[in-house]
Amino acid sequence: MKTKLFLPLLLFSVLCVFTGCKGNKDEIYYLNFKPEVASVYDEIATAYKKETGVNLRVATAASGTYEQTLKSEIGKTDAPTIFQINGPQGYAAWKDYCADLSDTDIYKHLSDPSLALRTEDGVYGIPYVVEGYGIIYNEEITDKYLALKNRATDISSMEDIKSFATLKAVVEDMTRHKSELGISGVFAATSLKSGEDWRWQTHLANIPIHYELTEDGKGLTTIPDTADFRYANEYKQLFDLYVNNSTVDKKLLGSKEVADSMAEFALGKCAMVQNGNWAYGQISGIDGNVVKADKVKMLPLYTGHDGEERQGICIGTENYLAINSKASPEQQKAAADFLYWLYSSDTGKEFVTNKLQFIAPFDTFEKEDRPKDPLGSEVYRWQEKENVQNLPWTFTVFPGQNFKKDFGAALLQYVQGTKTWSQVVDTFKNRWAEES
Repeated sequence: MKTKLFLPLLLFSVLCVFTGCKGNKDEIYYLNFKPEVASVYDEIATAYKKETGVNLRVATAASGTYEQTLKSEIGKTDAPTIFQINGPQGYAAWKDYCADLSDTDIYKHLSDPSLALRTEDGVYGIPYVVEGYGIIYNEEITDKYLALKNRATDISSMEDIKSFATLKAVVEDMTRHKSELGISGVFAATSLKSGEDWRWQTHLANIPIHYELTEDGKGLTTIPDTADFRYANEYKQLFDLYVNNSTVDKKLLGSKEVADSMAEFALGKCAMVQNGNWAYGQISGIDGNVVKADKVKMLPLYTGHDGEERQGICIGTENYLAINSKASPEQQKAAADFLYWLYSSDTGKEFVTNKLQFIAPFDTFEKEDRPKDPLGSEVYRWQEKENVQNLPWTFTVFPGQNFKKDFGAALLQYVQGTKTWSQVVDTFKNRWAEES
């Protein structure tokens, strides 16, 4: 047991050796959440020092250990000046260390100020990336389907899919023609291995809970005490569609990981996969990838909800920057200056767009500053559609990890036939009430 705790801290310590983890009142200490871009922040630190003369020290926690590392670092005399919090849950845990950012330039340039984490007293978290997710599809395969003379549907393009009923008809017909389409299944494997089921615990559950909380007039910044899971049957419809039209038998889903799903999509074994714009690097990086960049598109998660023909993809964030309120006023100002430089200067924006590949939620970014990858472009395309309501990331108000873990376990038991759907719904409602 002790080894599990020791190894992440050892990795963090090794990173500190190479980044020079020493207290210095004249430097900015940034504790980075995303290991996949750690090397980019090293480049950013070098560029910032060259342009401003200010030292930026970046340390990156090992994957899955950010909260643990932050707890270890935040009480030190050389605690992080900039750290990250995960939505309302993160703010609730770290509010004693979050400075009010209302007067910072970075907040003033948010394209949509409502995206910030705020209370009646101030602004305590600034979103630094906006992301979108839905059903990613390979247009080369769907075009092949649309060219079939003996298909059972009458859509002329994927743009005609604006409801669950139409999506279901197309998917089930594609399954009947999967040998002609050269695929093993319409959808990539529904990853239900513990820890790999976040696409269903949160991302898919976002749809029914968004509609429920909106109907009840509940805000999206605090964790409700209870949730009825009122649209559980709508959730089930899309979840069942995934499971029953997958590349693998449902009995194997308990061993499947997200990486398996993305590899199946990249290798052309399926036509569709639920995921977000962040997944393009994973798709394009798969050895043997056959998916053409201009053929990667995205559909909303249609579940059969009334009025869903106007529903768009899910766009939002769970990643917020915070400045340590325990740091000196000078350090807090230096931190705010760095963040504004990163998201407003030509050098900073170049890093954000082309190296970090973030969709930045700030008005300092013009069209030419946008990421060029196809899924990033899809998010922008959905943002700019008229008469479409893209859904916010409501799952940021879900209870903690124990709730999500138990909900995911119940979904696997349902797929394996050891839990009824009614029992899954009960698990969702009971664990929400217990954890919130």
